[in-house]
Amino acid sequence: MNINNKELKKYIPIANLIAKTFGRNCEVVIHDLTVPQNSVIYAVNNHVTGRKVGQAFDHLVKQVLLSSKFENDYLANYKIRTDDGKEIKSSTALIRDSNEKVIGALCVNYSLESMIHFKEFLDDFMGIGQDEEEKEKENVELMENVVEIADDLIDRIIANYGTEELKRKEKIKLIKFMDEKGIFLIKGSVDKVAEKLGISKVTVYSYLDEIKKTID
Repeated sequence: MNINNKELKKYIPIANLIAKTFGRNCEVVIHDLTVPQNSVIYAVNNHVTGRKVGQAFDHLVKQVLLSSKFENDYLANYKIRTDDGKEIKSSTALIRDSNEKVIGALCVNYSLESMIHFKEFLDDFMGIGQDEEEKEKENVELMENVVEIADDLIDRIIANYGTEELKRKEKIKLIKFMDEKGIFLIKGSVDKVAEKLGISKVTVYSYLDEIKKTID
């Protein structure tokens, strides 16, 4: 195990403690957000979601930073689904360095499969209907620090790709990655990316259209 960031290395015992406390259905993942494309640096009980060291973050922007319930650098008890359809209860806390810059995240993912079956049995037995899950607000008023976090992610994503001038194909690849991770859902991100890549905002949108056509 090779973890370069000494600050994040301190969280490994905490990750192991949480996983041991809540058992094999509890996965804990540590992200190094200074290297967004390969942010996962540690995972215990990773059979829960299949997270592997070297992978990129998935839900940080779309479900954490853009949630109306995200405050004080954490979001607890939101739901995600794995590729194979398993329902997971997740919680994420950001990690800051001594300069108050976000450098990482600690994520706890708990498999609800056994709990769901038991709840269905109880609901059926007791005649209790399931309340409709609260829907996330579509229009979220972003906190100032969320925009700052997104700006840092954009800087790091581009910087980690290399310092040489990027060709068109490489720019499209970067924009595709950021689009998949929800970066462009944050206000002002298109302008920021355009400025960093030395292209116009119109060009960014044309690349996004091109990416969408290849997927369709």
